[in-house]
Amino acid sequence: MSALVAALVLLAAFFVTRPAEAATVRIMPLGDSITGSPGCWRALLWQRLQQTGYTSVDMVGTLGPQGCGVSYDGDNEGHGGYLVTNVAAQNQLVGWLNATSPDIVLMHFGTNDVWSNRSTQQILDAYSTLVTQMRAKNPAMKILVAKIIPMNPSTCGECAQRTINLNNAIPAWAAARTTAQSPIVVVDQWTGFSTATDTYDGVHPNASGDQKMSNAWYPALTAAINGTTPSPSPSPSPSPSPSPSPSPSPSPSPSPSPSPSPSPQPGGCTATYTPGTQWGGGFQGEVTVKAGSAAISAWTVRWTFANGQQITQLWNGSHTQSGTQVTVRNAGYNGNLGAGATATFGFLASWNGTNTAPVPTCTAG
Repeated sequence: MSALVAALVLLAAFFVTRPAEAATVRIMPLGDSITGSPGCWRALLWQRLQQTGYTSVDMVGTLGPQGCGVSYDGDNEGHGGYLVTNVAAQNQLVGWLNATSPDIVLMHFGTNDVWSNRSTQQILDAYSTLVTQMRAKNPAMKILVAKIIPMNPSTCGECAQRTINLNNAIPAWAAARTTAQSPIVVVDQWTGFSTATDTYDGVHPNASGDQKMSNAWYPALTAAINGTTPSPSPSPSPSPSPSPSPSPSPSPSPSPSPSPSPSPQPGGCTATYTPGTQWGGGFQGEVTVKAGSAAISAWTVRWTFANGQQITQLWNGSHTQSGTQVTVRNAGYNGNLGAGATATFGFLASWNGTNTAPVPTCTAG
């Protein structure tokens, strides 16, 4: 009997003294195509968190993962082609925050603003607006803001210096706005990052760049996780959406409606256009390619612009434009699609007067 009592005492002590399981910390990756299209640094970061004991984390966002060839929690707010100045002006972040209730935000945002010649002060003002919106949702929000990675696209000779100007201004901006309850931590993604060896186009990270970005985020993120009291999950939990939250456009002309979704054909593919933000003289769009009932190894999308629109930037593919005729071919990492699988590319373009939505077609191989 005494042995049984002793065993019961030991068992009771185990249940009383073992530490409680950590509550889940909700983390929102926020930015543009560098974060979301496909943003494979997020996959590397999530895997490292899991491998080092940070298993009670939930990456949140209204967008889902775009591949990367590994299993990971890929929810995010990495909206390809978006300008942080537009997101702030249109209050788009408010809906994303309400849908996901993050505790921590990882923000790498401003590349398209630099490319579009928005001033450093305009970008910092947009950051301030987003911070105010984050704190309105969660007064204890932990905010990690990146010095953005270098950029040196062939179409923008001034972008490299503009990026330096922005990055040099971020620490003072953050220091003026950080609080004990809601700290802003600057994460240096610029130092040691090379557009020649760490990007595939002078802007977007390749595998080496993804690893460097993951490495830079990790220490700041784990420090934030260790100091975070998780907030309640939103109820009901939303389903990830592949398109931005609806919001008013600053342009007087409404954005065009998405093109109809065709049915995938066996051994072939389809392409569906979704309009993004539109402003005076410019707009963004996204095209989703879907394989049919058989896998494909490559795809080509074509369309004709009806109103003389001209593409100025495209990501997750390579494009040519001759007059109104546009041809987009897959990038090296998103051509192989299993049956029914999808890949997405996005672009920025100019318009004048009328902006009729294109109707893309897709061919496999």
